[in-house]
Amino acid sequence: MGAFDDVLASNESYAAQFVDTGLPGQARKGLAVVTCMDSRIDPLRMLGLQPGEAKILRNAGGRVTDDVLRTLVLATHLLGVHRVLVVEHTDCKMASATDEDVHRTIYEASGIDTRSLVFQTMDDQMSTLAHDVQRVRSSPYLPEGTVVGGFLYDVRTGRLKEIA
Repeated sequence: MGAFDDVLASNESYAAQFVDTGLPGQARKGLAVVTCMDSRIDPLRMLGLQPGEAKILRNAGGRVTDDVLRTLVLATHLLGVHRVLVVEHTDCKMASATDEDVHRTIYEASGIDTRSLVFQTMDDQMSTLAHDVQRVRSSPYLPEGTVVGGFLYDVRTGRLKEIA
């Protein structure tokens, strides 16, 4: 059995019932969501959205990296985005370890030296969230008037709280 047989089989079932809705690449609600890759987060359901209504950008910690900014520039200029939610979450591994801890854990488990990577862990999640929101707001490449907010998602209650 191949490493991806299960997901390919599931995709076959999905494709057998798939109907092309003709959705355009635009974000119908003008929204982009930057959030963590944590599998407990379902961004569309969390916000009551449907496919085609928002652009979803995910990475470890939901951090505003250079690549996230690049993607937001494309989304705002080409894909109808005019609002950006930056969403951190409770119980985030990136907020409970340091980069040094992560490097050491990986090295001890596999012998691989990852010190050339920056994992962007957070020693103060709320100030990091405020910094990431400000990073989006101050980008000279985003259209004037782009609305940006910072939020904390509680993985135990499903509630979203505006922070920044």
